[in-house]
Amino acid sequence: MKNKLILFSAGAVMLTACKKEAPKQDGPKPFPVVSVENKNIVGYDTYPATIEGRINNDVRAKIQGYITQVLVDEGQFVTKGQPLFRLETNTLNETAAASKAGITAAESNIAAAQAQVNAAMVEVNKLKPLVQKNIISNVQLQTAQANLVRAQAGLQQAAAAKKQAVATYKGVEANIDYSVIRAPISGVIGKLPLKVGSLVGPTDQTPLTTISDTSEIFAYFSMNEKSYFDFLEKSKGANVPEKIKNLPMVELQLANGSIYPEKGRIEAITGSIDQTTGTIQFRVVFKNSQKLLSNGNSGTIRFPKYFDNVLVVPESATYEQQGIVYVYKVDKDTAKNVVVDVIDRIDNMALLKSGVKKGEKIIAAGTGNIKPGTAVIPKPISMDSLVQSVKPKF
Repeated sequence: MKNKLILFSAGAVMLTACKKEAPKQDGPKPFPVVSVENKNIVGYDTYPATIEGRINNDVRAKIQGYITQVLVDEGQFVTKGQPLFRLETNTLNETAAASKAGITAAESNIAAAQAQVNAAMVEVNKLKPLVQKNIISNVQLQTAQANLVRAQAGLQQAAAAKKQAVATYKGVEANIDYSVIRAPISGVIGKLPLKVGSLVGPTDQTPLTTISDTSEIFAYFSMNEKSYFDFLEKSKGANVPEKIKNLPMVELQLANGSIYPEKGRIEAITGSIDQTTGTIQFRVVFKNSQKLLSNGNSGTIRFPKYFDNVLVVPESATYEQQGIVYVYKVDKDTAKNVVVDVIDRIDNMALLKSGVKKGEKIIAAGTGNIKPGTAVIPKPISMDSLVQSVKPKF
């Protein structure tokens, strides 16, 4: 009897304790709330880009020879015609002297041949009246005339020999001039892989250097086939040239993240899809008066896209389930989830086509802690302060 009383008392104590520890129902919790707004938004599609000078000209030797002087340095700006390299010319100078002597010899031969022509002409003129008077036979005159023809042929040969000698000399002079390698265009000197003492020639695979005209630069970027056709559909114009003409100016983001101060214009699109990559290439031209950009730089093209008077909510206000995007609208201090049609996401904002209206209140953040029908305490905040407080992490 005593044991039963003890057990009954213990059970009563435990029952009382359980009643005291039963959890209480939680009340409404505060959540940040913003009003749906209409805004004019500018976003950007981005594409990796490679940068090249407007003209990139490989410099090569026109003759074979050893480099004796390198007259420029890498990164130096040069003007068209400026000497860049000098090649060894000892053999060429000897050949030029021999060619010049050949011209002198040819001139002497011409003088001798001319003298023979003159003598043969005198002989013919002397014999003609004698033949007319039948003092001598016609055979002597014919012989003299044949000698004149031979002398004239010799003079022609001597003149041709002089022309050949002059051509040879000019060719050697040209080669001597080619021994001074000059800048074919004005621009910036690239890498100088060959030094003094290197043997170079016109068939070398490696150029002496590359000169880049960077007064303007070209930025090349590519789109895949789908993006390209989407781009054509959205662009104004009846054909591709008109669409290119109507395109907005684009920006260039440099490798350090800064935006290049000059805006560029898309001026050309390649006419075919690259079968290897499945992309089509665009060319953008940028002014480069300050020479900030160099051949070989990289960057990112920022192609603007404009949204006028579009519905905007913080991106943190949206959540997704099974491919459908929702936001929580606040109706009489109660969270109610609604489906929204997202057009784009830009700068921590979701741009909406439908689902909510301007001025309606929505939960701005913390949607993972809410269920439909949850009672909330709205805490109004500024949308701008919310979206600007979200910083990208790198």
